Amino acid sequence: MDLDATQATPPAGIDLAAAARLQLSFDQAPVGLLCLDLDGRIARANERACQLLELDQAALLGRHYADCLAAGDAALRAALPQGQAANVVLRHQRRDGTPCWNELLVSPVPGADGRTSHYLGFLSDVTALKEKEQRLAFQASHDELTGLPNRALFQQRLERAMAQTAAHGGAMALLCIGVDNYALVNESLGRAAGDALLAAVAARLQLCMGEHDTVARLGDNAFLAILGRLAGGADVAPRCQAIFAALAPPLAFEQQQLHASASIGVALYPQDGADGATLTRYADLALSRARAEGGGQCLFFSAEMNQRTLERIGMEAALRLAVAGDELQLLYQPLADLQTGDLCSLEALVRWQHPQQGLLAADRFIPVAEAAGLTEAIGQWVLRRACRDLRAWRDAGQRAIPVAINISPRQFHDRGLVDAVAAALAGHGLGAGALTLEITEAALLRDAAAGSACLERLRALGVGLTLDDFGTGSSSLSNLKRFPFDALKIDRSFIRDVATDAGDAALSKTIISMAHNLGIKVVAEGVETEAQCDFLRRNMCDQIQGYLFAAPLPREQLDALLAEPRRLPPHLLRIQKQKRSLLLVDDEQNIVAALKRLLRRDDYQIYTANSGQEGLDLLAQHAVDVIVSDQRMPGMIGADFLRKAKLLYPETIRIMLSGYTELQSVTDAVNEGAIYKFLTKPWEDELLRGHIAEAFRMKEIADDNERLNLEVRTANHELASTNRRMEELLKQKQQQIHRDEISLSIARELLQHLPLPVIGMDDDGMIAFINGAAGALFHGGGALLGNEASCVLPQLFPAGGAAPDGAGHSHRAEIDGQCYAVVVYPMGESSASRGSLITLSRCGVAP
Repeated sequence: MDLDATQATPPAGIDLAAAARLQLSFDQAPVGLLCLDLDGRIARANERACQLLELDQAALLGRHYADCLAAGDAALRAALPQGQAANVVLRHQRRDGTPCWNELLVSPVPGADGRTSHYLGFLSDVTALKEKEQRLAFQASHDELTGLPNRALFQQRLERAMAQTAAHGGAMALLCIGVDNYALVNESLGRAAGDALLAAVAARLQLCMGEHDTVARLGDNAFLAILGRLAGGADVAPRCQAIFAALAPPLAFEQQQLHASASIGVALYPQDGADGATLTRYADLALSRARAEGGGQCLFFSAEMNQRTLERIGMEAALRLAVAGDELQLLYQPLADLQTGDLCSLEALVRWQHPQQGLLAADRFIPVAEAAGLTEAIGQWVLRRACRDLRAWRDAGQRAIPVAINISPRQFHDRGLVDAVAAALAGHGLGAGALTLEITEAALLRDAAAGSACLERLRALGVGLTLDDFGTGSSSLSNLKRFPFDALKIDRSFIRDVATDAGDAALSKTIISMAHNLGIKVVAEGVETEAQCDFLRRNMCDQIQGYLFAAPLPREQLDALLAEPRRLPPHLLRIQKQKRSLLLVDDEQNIVAALKRLLRRDDYQIYTANSGQEGLDLLAQHAVDVIVSDQRMPGMIGADFLRKAKLLYPETIRIMLSGYTELQSVTDAVNEGAIYKFLTKPWEDELLRGHIAEAFRMKEIADDNERLNLEVRTANHELASTNRRMEELLKQKQQQIHRDEISLSIARELLQHLPLPVIGMDDDGMIAFINGAAGALFHGGGALLGNEASCVLPQLFPAGGAAPDGAGHSHRAEIDGQCYAVVVYPMGESSASRGSLITLSRCGVAP
């Protein structure tokens, strides 16, 4: 068959015009068209086919299709000799080097004898479709943001890496890499910054991977990495350090510098686990431990981590049963007032009687409860149980002692907290003053606006409010001033060494002074020694809580304590006069004994020590007025001892009694104020007694001044507390007035637009209000407001001109030829309003 039919002499009867049109349609078809002879050679190609193959007619005609179509395709080569159709997609490169795909549909064309005479090929560009398919396939197995393998693809590679390790020996490590500061970046700078941080981390992790390694994105801020072909576990630590080094440089983002802070958990194959799921879980456990220990480090999985996790899971399950089964317990720890010494309050402390571990304190199970979302349920249980016990004490005739309960951050931000507290108090017949809620500053800072609104509602309810654990978080004066707390608690970490550590002492004094200036009471937690209590009472602390006064007790034992009653000893009260106390410090026993004999007649409370350190220990245990110390002692010379005594106990009077002739250190101590007097050995008895007596008189004058100062400060504190309460009351009144004004405005506007005529009168019958409908009805009556109603609107009143008495009194009146029902409502039955309200409603045409 001659395929170039348009150039041959047409047979008789052929329509040349039709043949020309057919040729034109072939050449200008929007799809590529090819004519192939039986051998697969190209006999004709249209313009579109030339464009797709990037070859001209001269280069195509006569060539085998396999030379032009990327060496052809097996399906196409098999189909043509058999005279069959074929459909293939062929990939080749354009002249610019980019790949492209063409779909070729080849169909046999039969001749007049019914046998295949040639083939017609349809060629179309499917590059866009194939690229889309590739993108979809990539997205199905890779993370869109970072381009890293996703979990599904990673699991396949993990299984392959384990199989290769098992076959070739050695070890393989699975790394779980967490970006610790991702949430901070995301929340502070926005999602775009968080995405930029993750993309940068992914790119840097890829640079750390070797030929046999894989890194994938696990979740929002975590990555998984396979380190393959390792000789052993020792190879992992250097690789982790290389990762930390790669992540260290800052990343620029919109004029901000982002830093990636990461932690790494490591699990080894085959040592730690024989399957991918176990290895992944163990690496994640190691990451959690690394973060719990501060982050920024690499930790290897250990069996102890898994054991802890299993124990935690078991504890959580048992805790859920304990909460549901009402198996928790409440202990109550008494608080003592440092001014009176009396028990003044109780704190309810939740405990759990664990079936295997015994009675557990809150710090053992509350973290588990927080992770399991059980803190709200535990908080509700504590609230109900405390109110039930308070009711029982009231019914038993015990004096009304308020109880404090701790409110967790999650419970504090529960919108139903205020209603739950009100319901618990009402359900047990208790006044709001019976309960105090202790709230940590961390709970307030989570959402300051919502926290402030919740505290205002609790304050309006009337319960007490205490700021708990002050000093451990983001404690600030602005928070004390902003929020309406009655008291704050100094955390026990500051009280532990308050009698011996100058820093803790200074911080505690500052907190007490700051709170008192704002009219807030101060409670010290964890008071266990008299030295701690003495420091606190001298520095105006209001209340103490701790084992010095009483341990946490179950309700049954507390009943006996309430019946005692228990009090602090007089010498630990805030304002009191004590017996004179003297401390003698000398390393020579005979000197100490001689001084004791000499000074016993003066009725002093005498303490003795044989070294400077012993003297400091005694000062920490007892209140001392005057110190007499030798200079030359082993371990610590007298001047240094007295310097430390001045620093820790500046109210003491310090005397040096020494025969040591080198005076430089003594002179320095005198000039620094560490020594009040320097006396020499041997001494004259009466002269020494006189000097010590004078020292006591100076101390007593200072004590009297301090007592006066304490009394003034107490009065100022009470005045500040009163002022704070007055300010809160004034604020509440102003808020109520504002609400009343809004309500009044709404009522006036409602009455103004009411289609029913309404007139308001005061006690004297003067018109105080007239709405729009009434004004329109009496528009011809002149000015009405401020005039006596019976004079300007006589038609509204029965004969005699007096306003009718009694609620809902009604009569009829004629106005402009219309009959109106006039109803008078005296005001004041259910409010403080006075006067009358008159309404008019049409009831027909007047006769």
